[in-house]
Amino acid sequence: MDDAMWVFGYGSLMWHPGFAVAERRLARLDDWHRSFCMRSIHHRGTVEAPGLVLALDAAPGGACHGLAFRVTAGAEDESLAYLRERELISSAYLETRQSVELAGGPVVEAVTYVIDPVHEQYCGGLPLEEQAEIIARAIGGRGPNREYLFNTVAHLDELGIADAELAWLAARVAQITAPHA
Repeated sequence: MDDAMWVFGYGSLMWHPGFAVAERRLARLDDWHRSFCMRSIHHRGTVEAPGLVLALDAAPGGACHGLAFRVTAGAEDESLAYLRERELISSAYLETRQSVELAGGPVVEAVTYVIDPVHEQYCGGLPLEEQAEIIARAIGGRGPNREYLFNTVAHLDELGIADAELAWLAARVAQITAPHA
């Protein structure tokens, strides 16, 4: 397992990794926080009407729970090329290697995409209500921004991972987009 390539997923990678997965495990990444801190101008919004997507924002003392994927042996180069095409579309993410603790151990080094806090798409610290308004209305190349939020929350729930901010956002976005709203 020491030579294996691992990838940490905290958003859409959890339900759509898109690469050859040999194993998936619950995992924790310390000192980072899952947050809608990146304006999406491709997948969940447009340049004219950006949406929001999740990114890992630095949070000393915090932690993000997600999934670690062990890439199928022999598919490492292909998987990394795929991930770079998908995740580095606008250079707002930085490709890093992070120590991730797998549920039940051990700690592995995982390819992890984190937000570049000096990139123009970074928008950390937006109030939750503003995030909800943006997510409720934005649509991009991969569909409505709210679907991305709802899918993430559903998968976190299935995995037993609590995320109070995302749960609040999902409830608020559902309220905003309800037919009577």
